[in-house]
Amino acid sequence: MPSARFAMLAALAICLAACARQQAIQQPPDTRAANAAAIRALDDSFGKLAAAKEFDKCAAYYMDDAVLFAPGVPAVIGRDNIRTFFVRAFSAPNAAQFAITIAGIDVAKSGDLAEDRGTYQSTTTDKKGKTTTVDGHYVLVWKKQADGSWKVAADTSANDK
Repeated sequence: MPSARFAMLAALAICLAACARQQAIQQPPDTRAANAAAIRALDDSFGKLAAAKEFDKCAAYYMDDAVLFAPGVPAVIGRDNIRTFFVRAFSAPNAAQFAITIAGIDVAKSGDLAEDRGTYQSTTTDKKGKTTTVDGHYVLVWKKQADGSWKVAADTSANDK
């Protein structure tokens, strides 16, 4: 009987080893760092497009049903409405100059959702030449699309004062 027990224990050990190996094989690679770098590059390119007043290209960063919350205005829902918001906010002769500083980008382990946060500074000059600067914080929620690209699902910000 000892040889039967030994055979059963050996079979169990082989089964457990095979299951552990199968689990290790099925784990997807951790792509969080690469995804965070891709989002950081999108942030940088968005800033350049906004400065160049390329509002169609800026709006393309957003999902069709994205929502934008900005201080002092009602929620802006949908890519087309977000584009209109950008045009109104940034194309006037005394439009705000806008700069962001990324504090961090956290990508879900699943690799399909990310949170991008940081600070912003918006400077406007009125018709009399008086400059006003507003500091604040922002959070973007990014979703990975079926084609592997990232799009903003939600954009929210708040002034520090």
